[in-house]
Amino acid sequence: MNLLDLIQWPAMLVTVIASWLVSSQSKRQRLHGFWYFLLSNVLWIAWGVHDHAYALIGLQIALAAMNIRGTYKNET
Repeated sequence: MNLLDLIQWPAMLVTVIASWLVSSQSKRQRLHGFWYFLLSNVLWIAWGVHDHAYALIGLQIALAAMNIRGTYKNET
């Protein structure tokens, strides 16, 4: 098993943590959640490139854009 094959597991864990944080009523925790989501987007893209999962890469780019939007909306 290649080291890049293992990226999917921390990516999944970071995604779950991000989901938990974004659902918080605390503005600060929501902000941390969006940053965790962005980290998970990077991890999923790295795994997608390695595995030639181009639909996953496209999805993660779209989700990253929404997470960036979420960070700005969380500030207002």
